[in-house]
Amino acid sequence: MADYTLSSGNVFKDLGLPNPDERLAKAKLAYKINRLIQEKGMTQKEAAQFLELSRAKMTELHTGRLKGFTIDLLFSLYLF
Repeated sequence: MADYTLSSGNVFKDLGLPNPDERLAKAKLAYKINRLIQEKGMTQKEAAQFLELSRAKMTELHTGRLKGFTIDLLFSLYLF
């Protein structure tokens, strides 16, 4: 039988990364924003214009590179 470790429910915590709760919250918000964009049938360009983000920031959001985003900013984008 293979050895394994049960997840804590937070992959960032399990990996020992700093600020795991903040990272998880940002990832969840980014996921929800990207789902809303997809559901509305918007392109990344249209979403960037609507959310008043640069194309580069929209790409970062779309690909989950969230270092440059605060939770407050992501939350305000989610409420669009």
